Amino acid sequence: MARSDAVWSAEGTTPDRIEAALRALLAERHAESASFIPARVLNMIVFVDDAYSGEIANRLRGVGRYAASRLLVLSYEPGRERLDARVSIASDVDPTPGQLALLRETVVVRLGDRHLDDLPTIADPLVVTDLPTLLWSPHGHAEAVDALLSLAQATLLDSIEEPDRSQTGQRAAIDRACALSRQVYVVDLAWLRSTPWRERVATVFDPAPMRRELHSLNAVTVRHHPDSRVAAMLLVGWLASRLGWSLSHSEAAAEGNDGMLCAGAQATGGDVKLALEPAPELQVPGLAGVELGSAAGLRVRLDREPGGLRARRRDPDGRERTWTLLGASRGEGGILGEGIRQALLRDPTYGQALAATQQMLPEAAPA
Repeated sequence: MARSDAVWSAEGTTPDRIEAALRALLAERHAESASFIPARVLNMIVFVDDAYSGEIANRLRGVGRYAASRLLVLSYEPGRERLDARVSIASDVDPTPGQLALLRETVVVRLGDRHLDDLPTIADPLVVTDLPTLLWSPHGHAEAVDALLSLAQATLLDSIEEPDRSQTGQRAAIDRACALSRQVYVVDLAWLRSTPWRERVATVFDPAPMRRELHSLNAVTVRHHPDSRVAAMLLVGWLASRLGWSLSHSEAAAEGNDGMLCAGAQATGGDVKLALEPAPELQVPGLAGVELGSAAGLRVRLDREPGGLRARRRDPDGRERTWTLLGASRGEGGILGEGIRQALLRDPTYGQALAATQQMLPEAAPA
């Protein structure tokens, strides 16, 4: 909860007036106490439907210390004619002599259709020069994202939020992520949801004897929330990119398999059977389970359970072991916070996994 904040608002304003108000509020804060200094790490631009701005504000409040230094919210309301704005500058701590109290700035600009052609002109004066900028449009609006890309070094997206959850929509989500990654660094929340799973799989196969089994894997099954098939594809894409597999197009399994997708991979040790299986019982986005098997008879299975992931391993000699991996889930607030943090980092494995995932997409239907 912010302990100190200053607010300015205006109706029918301009970007230059908003920027001047920002500078004036910062000067007032510093005049109150030399302990107040503006945080200077990351800009974040959010283009959001005005009707859902409260929901997005709540999500951003939940990211804690990973909040952007300056947050610019472009709140879009169809039919709006006037540009209205609200600026707030807040600190999470009371100023104490000799210690710093960081100020975080939030600018909300409400705009309409007539302003869409001027988005870069509106946003440019309101981001801090020389700071990296992260761009996020949680409700799609690809045209707005494309218009603002020149101001950003990274973009945040969620490949499972494509409104069309069909195979066509999944293809559109992956193709869109690929196109954006050729222009800016992409942070995909669908990818971040698989982080605990990737980390645990890597840990299981880290011992030298287990690494040999990686090259004889012949079956991978990923269970996922029905709307999170893209997240499951990205996990398979990660395995393929790390192990040098060549993926084939996926296709629907035989009738009665409730939406399961099957595919194959060609590895140095032979063919690998791949299955993506919906888990309707899962109440949150992401993955429900991963199972890997090798030609020698090794079976490794991870399942989402309360408090962590339940791991089961059966060695080729028949010995079995079961244990719990704690702290695997960070919740949606933690995932969004990690997404913002990732804008300052670079994870080369996502781009490689994304390229492999594109190979796995079902073949497009003839026009």
